[in-house]
Amino acid sequence: MIRVNLLPHREERRKRARNYFFVLAAGTALLGAVIAGAAWFVNGNRVDAQVQRNDFLKKEISGLEKEIEEIKKLQDEIAALLARKQVIEALQTDRAQTVYLLEELVRQVPEGVYLRTVTQKGARISLAGYAQSNARVSVLMRNIESSQWLEQPQLVEIKSGTAEKRKVSEFNMNLSLKRPKADAGKDGAKGDAKPAAKAAAAAKKG
Repeated sequence: MIRVNLLPHREERRKRARNYFFVLAAGTALLGAVIAGAAWFVNGNRVDAQVQRNDFLKKEISGLEKEIEEIKKLQDEIAALLARKQVIEALQTDRAQTVYLLEELVRQVPEGVYLRTVTQKGARISLAGYAQSNARVSVLMRNIESSQWLEQPQLVEIKSGTAEKRKVSEFNMNLSLKRPKADAGKDGAKGDAKPAAKAAAAAKKG
Protein backbone atom coordinates (compact mmCIF):
# COMPACT_ATOMS: atom_id res chain seq x y z
CA MET A 1 0.00 0.00 0.00
CA ILE A 2 1.42 3.40 -1.06
CA ARG A 3 1.12 6.32 1.32
CA VAL A 4 1.31 9.98 0.09
CA ASN A 5 2.15 12.79 2.47
CA LEU A 6 -0.12 15.78 1.64
CA LEU A 7 1.13 18.07 4.43
CA PRO A 8 3.74 19.98 2.36
CA HIS A 9 1.21 20.53 -0.40
CA ARG A 10 -1.39 21.92 2.03
CA GLU A 11 1.21 24.12 3.69
CA GLU A 12 2.26 25.45 0.30
CA ARG A 13 -1.36 26.20 -0.59
CA ARG A 14 -1.89 28.05 2.68
CA LYS A 15 1.27 30.04 2.05
CA ARG A 16 0.13 31.01 -1.42
CA ALA A 17 -3.27 31.99 -0.03
CA ARG A 18 -1.62 34.18 2.60
CA ASN A 19 0.59 35.83 0.01
CA TYR A 20 -2.38 36.41 -2.24
CA PHE A 21 -4.28 37.94 0.69
CA PHE A 22 -1.39 40.24 1.55
CA VAL A 23 -0.98 41.29 -2.06
CA LEU A 24 -4.70 41.86 -2.39
CA ALA A 25 -4.78 43.80 0.89
CA ALA A 26 -1.82 45.90 -0.20
CA GLY A 27 -3.40 46.54 -3.60
CA THR A 28 -6.68 47.46 -1.97
CA ALA A 29 -4.91 49.78 0.45
CA LEU A 30 -2.93 51.32 -2.39
CA LEU A 31 -6.07 51.71 -4.48
CA GLY A 32 -7.84 53.27 -1.50
CA ALA A 33 -4.93 55.64 -0.98
CA VAL A 34 -4.98 56.57 -4.64
CA ILE A 35 -8.74 57.14 -4.56
CA ALA A 36 -8.44 59.17 -1.36
CA GLY A 37 -5.60 61.21 -2.84
CA ALA A 38 -7.56 61.82 -6.03
CA ALA A 39 -10.63 62.82 -4.03
CA TRP A 40 -8.55 65.15 -1.86
CA PHE A 41 -6.98 66.67 -4.97
CA VAL A 42 -10.32 67.14 -6.70
CA ASN A 43 -11.92 68.58 -3.57
CA GLY A 44 -8.93 70.83 -3.06
CA ASN A 45 -9.26 72.16 -6.58
CA ARG A 46 -12.99 72.69 -6.05
CA VAL A 47 -12.34 74.51 -2.80
CA ASP A 48 -9.69 76.69 -4.45
CA ALA A 49 -12.04 77.44 -7.34
CA GLN A 50 -14.85 78.29 -4.91
CA VAL A 51 -12.50 80.51 -2.90
CA GLN A 52 -11.55 82.32 -6.09
CA ARG A 53 -15.19 82.74 -7.01
CA ASN A 54 -15.94 84.03 -3.52
CA ASP A 55 -13.10 86.53 -3.76
CA PHE A 56 -14.36 87.64 -7.18
CA LEU A 57 -17.90 88.02 -5.84
CA LYS A 58 -16.61 90.00 -2.85
CA LYS A 59 -14.75 92.37 -5.15
CA GLU A 60 -17.79 92.76 -7.37
CA ILE A 61 -20.06 93.32 -4.37
CA SER A 62 -17.63 95.90 -3.00
CA GLY A 63 -17.66 97.69 -6.34
CA LEU A 64 -21.46 97.58 -6.49
CA GLU A 65 -21.69 98.94 -2.95
CA LYS A 66 -19.47 101.87 -3.95
CA GLU A 67 -21.65 102.49 -6.99
CA ILE A 68 -24.78 102.30 -4.80
CA GLU A 69 -23.27 104.85 -2.42
CA GLU A 70 -22.49 107.14 -5.35
CA ILE A 71 -26.05 106.69 -6.65
CA LYS A 72 -27.42 107.55 -3.20
CA LYS A 73 -25.24 110.66 -3.09
CA LEU A 74 -26.48 111.65 -6.54
CA GLN A 75 -30.08 111.03 -5.46
CA ASP A 76 -29.55 113.19 -2.36
CA GLU A 77 -28.03 115.94 -4.50
CA ILE A 78 -30.93 115.69 -6.96
CA ALA A 79 -33.44 115.83 -4.09
CA ALA A 80 -31.66 118.88 -2.65
CA LEU A 81 -31.67 120.59 -6.06
CA LEU A 82 -35.37 119.82 -6.52
CA ALA A 83 -36.10 121.19 -3.05
CA ARG A 84 -34.18 124.38 -3.88
CA LYS A 85 -36.03 124.62 -7.17
CA GLN A 86 -39.37 124.29 -5.38
CA VAL A 87 -38.36 126.95 -2.86
CA ILE A 88 -37.31 129.31 -5.66
CA GLU A 89 -40.54 128.64 -7.56
CA ALA A 90 -42.55 129.20 -4.38
CA LEU A 91 -40.73 132.49 -3.74
CA GLN A 92 -41.36 133.61 -7.30
CA THR A 93 -45.02 132.62 -7.01
CA ASP A 94 -45.38 134.42 -3.67
CA ARG A 95 -43.73 137.51 -5.12
CA ALA A 96 -46.20 137.49 -7.99
CA GLN A 97 -49.06 136.85 -5.57
CA THR A 98 -48.16 139.96 -3.61
CA VAL A 99 -48.58 142.03 -6.76
CA TYR A 100 -51.88 140.31 -7.53
CA LEU A 101 -53.03 140.85 -3.94
CA LEU A 102 -52.39 144.60 -3.95
CA GLU A 103 -53.95 144.99 -7.38
CA GLU A 104 -57.03 142.98 -6.39
CA LEU A 105 -57.48 144.87 -3.13
CA VAL A 106 -57.50 148.12 -5.07
CA ARG A 107 -60.22 146.67 -7.30
CA GLN A 108 -62.38 145.06 -4.64
CA VAL A 109 -62.25 147.52 -1.73
CA PRO A 110 -65.41 149.63 -2.12
CA GLU A 111 -65.72 153.32 -1.38
CA GLY A 112 -66.13 154.08 2.27
CA VAL A 113 -63.75 151.29 3.34
CA TYR A 114 -60.22 152.14 4.49
CA LEU A 115 -57.59 149.52 5.22
CA ARG A 116 -55.17 150.08 8.09
CA THR A 117 -53.10 146.88 7.84
CA VAL A 118 -52.70 144.05 5.36
CA THR A 119 -50.85 141.00 6.71
CA GLN A 120 -49.92 138.03 4.56
CA LYS A 121 -48.73 134.63 5.81
CA GLY A 122 -48.48 132.30 2.87
CA ALA A 123 -51.88 132.22 1.22
CA ARG A 124 -53.70 133.61 4.28
CA ILE A 125 -54.45 137.34 4.37
CA SER A 126 -55.55 139.38 7.37
CA LEU A 127 -57.20 142.76 6.86
CA ALA A 128 -57.88 145.43 9.44
CA GLY A 129 -59.54 148.74 8.71
CA TYR A 130 -62.44 151.13 8.98
CA ALA A 131 -65.76 151.29 7.15
CA GLN A 132 -68.40 153.95 7.07
CA SER A 133 -70.99 151.29 7.91
CA ASN A 134 -71.46 147.56 8.34
CA ALA A 135 -73.02 147.46 4.88
CA ARG A 136 -69.70 148.56 3.39
CA VAL A 137 -68.02 145.58 5.05
CA SER A 138 -70.66 143.27 3.57
CA VAL A 139 -69.97 144.71 0.12
CA LEU A 140 -66.26 144.07 0.62
CA MET A 141 -66.94 140.44 1.52
CA ARG A 142 -69.15 139.94 -1.54
CA ASN A 143 -66.47 141.50 -3.74
CA ILE A 144 -63.89 139.12 -2.32
CA GLU A 145 -66.12 136.12 -2.97
CA SER A 146 -66.45 137.10 -6.64
CA SER A 147 -62.78 137.97 -7.02
CA GLN A 148 -60.40 136.13 -9.36
CA TRP A 149 -57.55 136.14 -6.84
CA LEU A 150 -59.26 136.32 -3.43
CA GLU A 151 -61.57 133.87 -1.70
CA GLN A 152 -63.01 132.62 1.61
CA PRO A 153 -63.62 135.93 3.44
CA GLN A 154 -64.19 135.43 7.16
CA LEU A 155 -65.20 138.32 9.37
CA VAL A 156 -63.33 138.01 12.65
CA GLU A 157 -64.60 141.12 14.44
CA ILE A 158 -66.57 144.26 13.73
CA LYS A 159 -67.28 146.98 16.26
CA SER A 160 -68.09 150.65 16.49
CA GLY A 161 -65.24 153.12 16.72
CA THR A 162 -64.11 156.58 15.81
CA ALA A 163 -61.69 157.78 13.20
CA GLU A 164 -60.98 161.47 12.64
CA LYS A 165 -63.83 162.30 15.03
CA ARG A 166 -66.30 160.30 12.95
CA LYS A 167 -68.15 157.17 13.92
CA VAL A 168 -66.96 154.20 11.89
CA SER A 169 -67.08 150.42 11.97
CA GLU A 170 -63.76 148.84 12.84
CA PHE A 171 -63.33 145.36 11.38
CA ASN A 172 -60.86 142.51 11.20
CA MET A 173 -61.18 140.02 8.36
CA ASN A 174 -59.35 136.93 7.15
CA LEU A 175 -59.30 135.70 3.56
CA SER A 176 -57.27 133.48 1.24
CA LEU A 177 -55.24 134.21 -1.87
CA LYS A 178 -55.84 131.89 -4.81
CA ARG A 179 -52.97 130.27 -6.66
CA PRO A 180 -52.45 131.99 -10.03
CA LYS A 181 -53.07 129.92 -13.14
CA ALA A 182 -50.79 129.81 -16.17
CA ASP A 183 -52.98 132.02 -18.36
CA ALA A 184 -53.68 134.38 -15.49
CA GLY A 185 -49.95 134.66 -14.89
CA LYS A 186 -49.47 135.75 -18.49
CA ASP A 187 -52.23 138.33 -18.16
CA GLY A 188 -50.66 139.56 -14.95
CA ALA A 189 -47.28 139.82 -16.64
CA LYS A 190 -48.74 142.08 -19.33
CA GLY A 191 -50.04 144.49 -16.73
CA ASP A 192 -47.01 144.64 -14.44
CA ALA A 193 -46.87 148.41 -14.67
CA LYS A 194 -50.52 148.88 -13.68
CA PRO A 195 -50.43 146.90 -10.40
CA ALA A 196 -47.56 149.00 -9.11
CA ALA A 197 -49.45 152.22 -9.76
CA LYS A 198 -52.65 150.80 -8.29
CA ALA A 199 -50.76 149.51 -5.25
CA ALA A 200 -49.40 152.98 -4.64
CA ALA A 201 -52.91 154.38 -4.94
CA ALA A 202 -54.15 151.79 -2.46
CA ALA A 203 -51.46 152.78 0.02
CA LYS A 204 -52.52 156.40 -0.23
CA LYS A 205 -56.19 155.39 0.00
CA GLY A 206 -55.58 153.29 3.13
